[in-house]
Amino acid sequence: MHLLTRRSFVSSATLATLATRLGLTAQEAAQFPPVRQITRGPGFHWFAYYDKHQFSPDNRYVLGNEVTFEHRSPTPDDVIKVGMVDLQDGDKWTELGESRAWNWQQGCMLQWVPGTESTVMWNDRVDGQFVCHLLDVKTGKKRTLPHPVYNLSPDGKWGIAPDFRRLNDTRPGYGYAGIADPNRDKLIPDDAGIWKINMETGRQELIITLAQAAAIPYEGGFSNGAKHWFNHLLFNQDGSRFIFLHRWRGDKEGKSFSTRLFTAAADGSDLYDLDPLGKTSHFVWRDPQHVFAWAFHPSHGDRFYLYKDKTREVEVVGKDKMPVNGHNTYLPGTNNEWVLNDCYPNKQRMQIPYLYHIPTDRRVDLGQFYSPAFYTGEWRCDTHPRSSRDGKLVCIDSPHNHGRQMYVIDVSGITR
Repeated sequence: MHLLTRRSFVSSATLATLATRLGLTAQEAAQFPPVRQITRGPGFHWFAYYDKHQFSPDNRYVLGNEVTFEHRSPTPDDVIKVGMVDLQDGDKWTELGESRAWNWQQGCMLQWVPGTESTVMWNDRVDGQFVCHLLDVKTGKKRTLPHPVYNLSPDGKWGIAPDFRRLNDTRPGYGYAGIADPNRDKLIPDDAGIWKINMETGRQELIITLAQAAAIPYEGGFSNGAKHWFNHLLFNQDGSRFIFLHRWRGDKEGKSFSTRLFTAAADGSDLYDLDPLGKTSHFVWRDPQHVFAWAFHPSHGDRFYLYKDKTREVEVVGKDKMPVNGHNTYLPGTNNEWVLNDCYPNKQRMQIPYLYHIPTDRRVDLGQFYSPAFYTGEWRCDTHPRSSRDGKLVCIDSPHNHGRQMYVIDVSGITR
């Protein structure tokens, strides 16, 4: 259960009751910034991943997904609703469409399209094909591209995508059910990898293949029987390069996997193995030349690091205040001084989103959110904190109150 604050529309009696349940004083519970629940049952709501625009350009609308069940893998027949919450009209939910191409960790890639005022996109499965819908929520104009999209360039003109069919086979929770991977029995296919999509015409081009990445030497060599895939693609701020994870699983990895972090030019050329040490996890670009990622490095072990692209320059970030893996971004409007982050459930099953101020090495926790033990594995509910465009609000997913729902936290008092 979340520790609600005195400014979050609950009575002092309710606050005291919640604090007692968690062994805290009301004063301790009241230390966190104001929070409010913006979605409710009977359906379950979440946005999923942390590295895309959930808030509209004017910060009024917050995108989300709605589902009628939890605690199992999606089947090809499971349909979710996509919609938006109006923060200025009683958190009113407006349905925008539906999707048959989704997963628990990243939803259906629902997001506001950069460079537009009112267009959203999401992936779907139509007539046996994964597609991408684009909808202007003001005019109602909708069009569909014949390929799913993972990430968009900063101007919204280009998309990039891995093979979601292969992801569903190699990393359940990140791919889409409904279409089998034609290369399921191939360890290193040469006709699958990363596609670049023209968001106006829908034209797609395979720009990096799995065979191409696997041909780049890896220190010690790939394990016997290693099966390769790509995941987690992200353009930098000027659209000149993008980043992706090259992963594989063989005899050595067992049920786990190994990872290399690559950057590439927007056309797929100029590949650079930015982190070759095998353990890169969550990341974002700080600016067009630097990547901020959780990884292993001999200097400090498993920590968050700042990498300079196309070099071996690495520096640790938040060594003592951010010692565990989380979903990291920079808070807008703070000149990259404030990091927005979280952690997986601790021993008490609490998830803690927080802000970290780099210049002063100061960490500010935003609350403690209880995650029941049955939220685990593929259908866990990470908080995945996402910020508004002005950096004043943070939205999280949490299952602490009758299933996964979305909550907004006011952080303006912390960073101003």
